[in-house]
Amino acid sequence: MPPNPTPPSSRYDASQAADDADWFDRLDEICAEEGYYEPIGGRHHAFFADESPTLIVSFDTLQATRARPRQMPFALTVAELRGWSHLAIIAEGETWFREQSLYRYFDRLVDEAFFDDFDRVVFYGAGMGGYAACAFSVAAPGSTVVAVSPRATLDPSVAGWDRRDLVARRLNFNDRYGYAPDMIEAAERVFVLHDPYLPEDAMHAALFRGPHVSALRTRYLGDAVEPALIQIGLMPDLLLAAGDGRLTPEVFHRGWRARRHSPTYVDGLVADLEVTGRLRAARELFGTVDPSALTPGLRAALARLEREAQSSSGVA
Repeated sequence: MPPNPTPPSSRYDASQAADDADWFDRLDEICAEEGYYEPIGGRHHAFFADESPTLIVSFDTLQATRARPRQMPFALTVAELRGWSHLAIIAEGETWFREQSLYRYFDRLVDEAFFDDFDRVVFYGAGMGGYAACAFSVAAPGSTVVAVSPRATLDPSVAGWDRRDLVARRLNFNDRYGYAPDMIEAAERVFVLHDPYLPEDAMHAALFRGPHVSALRTRYLGDAVEPALIQIGLMPDLLLAAGDGRLTPEVFHRGWRARRHSPTYVDGLVADLEVTGRLRAARELFGTVDPSALTPGLRAALARLEREAQSSSGVA
């Protein structure tokens, strides 16, 4: 699987858009025949590509989407590999998808039995989008949720220990589609990917409980879990497995072996070894880490650890 899967040819391409307004016009043109584009309230947009009975619902920001090569959501590039349908909810800025008009949009989808038209529905998002993927999955009982570094809530009375995103605390996380751990109760399977060494993300992940919830730990990736997993090709594999109905913790752990190809992982591992002083383990990295994953800075750090180890052992 290539790091950024792209079908040989695709009609889903808005890379020629001059500005945001032009980009939205391009979306409208692209899905005019099979799907739709719809603005939702003041700061959200829906883009639906109607292709097959399998649907991926993703949550992303306008900035992140337009930064991609074709200026299309990452999940769409995965859906295209199987010819699946895709519903993208795109936010302008850090809205945390907390807007009454968006709630009404999902209410309408439920009233119209939109999700009943699909054999399998996967909700996906990272960070702010991971929160939304969990929160809105309640609209499609029996769905699969793949949430990367999700927040349970930003309500300071519940998650006051998380000092990130302080401005967003002013938003209401206690009305409809609010507390994400409650909203996943009707999902068939929920996969929460997070770095357990990042305290805030680990605490949020611990709030997602139930026999249908699997915590998938991505050590040393910090707050860059999604880009790191995309870079090594694991994130596309996980979404494809979810859409095929075969995603399990075992599938993740087999794919997680590719972490040695990730500079982000290697960087985090080396930093941990430096802090803890595990020099012997650091020396072993030379035989276990893919050399292509080592940046010049990491090579220097490993070389320094090697010299220190030799010095401490009396080797000239």
